[in-house]
Amino acid sequence: MSELMSESRRVVLASASPSRKRLLESSGISAEVIVSGVDEEDPKLTALAPREMVIALAILKAHTIKNLVGNEHLIIGCDSTFEFNGQSFGKPLTPEVAIARCKELRGNFGYLHTGHCIIDTKQGIEISDVSTAKVFFADMSDDEIAGYVATGEPLNVAGGFTLDGLSAPFITKIEGDPSGIIGLSLPLLRRAVNSLGLSWNSITQTAVNA
Repeated sequence: MSELMSESRRVVLASASPSRKRLLESSGISAEVIVSGVDEEDPKLTALAPREMVIALAILKAHTIKNLVGNEHLIIGCDSTFEFNGQSFGKPLTPEVAIARCKELRGNFGYLHTGHCIIDTKQGIEISDVSTAKVFFADMSDDEIAGYVATGEPLNVAGGFTLDGLSAPFITKIEGDPSGIIGLSLPLLRRAVNSLGLSWNSITQTAVNA
């Protein structure tokens, strides 16, 4: 393997997701958050297949932020959706939708797709990829579903569940990358950073020394 560059980058997360920010922080990366403001409900995007939609949104978010920062940055754009029976389950937004989806998912499985777009503004290079994991759900009772939805947690998360939150007891098994399910695949990010010719340590050191 060729030697990786140790030069630093300022990491920018193009997402308002607290879970994504926590994932980066857990790896020693204290990213600056700049929300893209991209319309995730644009019919042109929601009409795409789930995997195509998340990568398109990730690219759009990252490129929106690219126009706002300088040339020493590593921009991370992400978007997630949950695919069930070929249909994309985004954020439920209302309790009624969240309850209906929980009832569909109980005892079943689906696929959580998270699209990533990583842009190195100094080199003018970007890498886009998708992390997909298979998620299995317990046969939740109606009371369990009502109690969970009443917390408000599922309303604004893709698919209406989170691996690192109150729905964790209802997820019986996953096949794939856990961090990708939470919203940002750390192994995928590391591979992308290395593919850009940068070292993972230099990215984390940037955060620690900033």
